[in-house]
Amino acid sequence: MTTHPSPSSPADVLGRTRVRDAMQLGLFHCEPDDDATAVARTMAEQSIHSVVVAGIVRRDHAGDRLAWGIVSDLDMVRAMRPGSEDATAAEAAGTEIVTIAPYESLARAVQLMDEHETAHLVVVSPDTGRPVGMLSTLDVARMVDGGLSC
Repeated sequence: MTTHPSPSSPADVLGRTRVRDAMQLGLFHCEPDDDATAVARTMAEQSIHSVVVAGIVRRDHAGDRLAWGIVSDLDMVRAMRPGSEDATAAEAAGTEIVTIAPYESLARAVQLMDEHETAHLVVVSPDTGRPVGMLSTLDVARMVDGGLSC
């Protein structure tokens, strides 16, 4: 008698898959003073749903630190409303920044996405705290689909 392994459930796939296995390495970014039209062009040309806004913020007596935000596709739509056409990337960046480490499970990522009602998590290096990639709901869907197809 041949025994076939039982198919994986989405919960099984999410629990055994790490963020690093599903995330997109690297980030598309822009400067805080870039106009929203330039950010929209980047999104369209790269077929992406979010762009990181990066910049340096001065702190008295503490040196420089990296400060960043996210412009999502929905933020971009809001920035294109009449009267908002001159918005900068910094002004358009309204999506909450939620971070996760690459070693976390996709189950944890899904939990964070649900709790914060966001479609993107910024993956940060546990060593530096700097962004190293992005995890989107589509990345999660790809992993679940691939895990269930096996």
